[in-house]
Amino acid sequence: MSYNWQQPDWTQFKYDLEHIEDAFFEFIEKTGRIKGYLEGLSKELQLETMIEMMVSEAIKTSEIEGEYLNRKDVMSSIRNNLGFNKNPEQVKDKNAEGVAELMIDVRNSFSEDLTEASLFSWHRMLMRGRENMVVGGWRTHKEPMQVVSGAMGKERVHFEAPPSESIPSEMERFIKWFNESAPGGTYEIKKPMVRSAIAHLYFESIHPFEDGNGRIGRAISEKALSQSIKRPILLSLSISIEANKNAYYDALKSAQRSNQISPWIMYFVNTVLDAQRHTEQQIEFTLKKAKFFDHFKDQLNCRQLKVIRRMLKEGPNGFEGGMTVRKYISITSTSKATATRDLQDLVGKQIFMPFGGGRSTHYDVNLTV
Repeated sequence: MSYNWQQPDWTQFKYDLEHIEDAFFEFIEKTGRIKGYLEGLSKELQLETMIEMMVSEAIKTSEIEGEYLNRKDVMSSIRNNLGFNKNPEQVKDKNAEGVAELMIDVRNSFSEDLTEASLFSWHRMLMRGRENMVVGGWRTHKEPMQVVSGAMGKERVHFEAPPSESIPSEMERFIKWFNESAPGGTYEIKKPMVRSAIAHLYFESIHPFEDGNGRIGRAISEKALSQSIKRPILLSLSISIEANKNAYYDALKSAQRSNQISPWIMYFVNTVLDAQRHTEQQIEFTLKKAKFFDHFKDQLNCRQLKVIRRMLKEGPNGFEGGMTVRKYISITSTSKATATRDLQDLVGKQIFMPFGGGRSTHYDVNLTV
């Protein structure tokens, strides 16, 4: 079977939206609700929520590609780039710096047209420090660009992209389509999630760079959604995608076999709605956290405060494995006796909820008090 770009109707994407019309209303409703929630937060909490979402997106968009970043490095990089650290924190991981810079630029430039120069700039951010590849330019190698899996000698080809010599013309056509399909454009696509879905599939099918196509493709989808609501959208597509990567790759692989893309549109729409639900959870978590510290900050010693702040940095999903005596000692550099006493105090105040028993006892923060 041929790939989508090899077929005579390439770029003439066809789809049926009959069964997902309700989803478009849900998107509009959730967009308004999230905006309302945000406006109900203080400026400080709004900023914290925005940063948390960018950190989550940076980490998860990299994880999808098998690249695992340190959360602290990403957070430091984002805060450095936003100018929030009076003395910029040192970040050793160039990958964390690059993806953090990308997150901020995507947010700041959402209303601008997509250009070859902006795509090259994003690629340089992501690929800083990389050698033996074209950075900040389209791929040029003569061998086929293939998406493969499996051990060496038993590789399975999932997709083969257009040859390198056709990339400049393919990308010129893609960029023109993206800008003309924007709100107010010559061929505006009225449904924001549909344009975002097509943009991702279209870009991934061209696969114009040697590396970084997935991350840039997701950034393009976010740009499309932001343009539709006329402000930077607050969500992380990558959290929803990474939660079930197999479904993402299966949907993409199927969509790259035909230009009838209704199943892909349905998959992508559901992914956006799931990402919006996560955003609502993040805002609710931020509000609970603020109320928690307002209520308890004067009842916590410096060790307890440090541990709880560290635990809550992990977001709504919680601190993996919970807090234990051993972890408490590691974070605070205190004795076992002091750690045990601090933990018992937190349980007594109902700030910590204990689970398990004996040496396997672990503790979670109780944000409902």
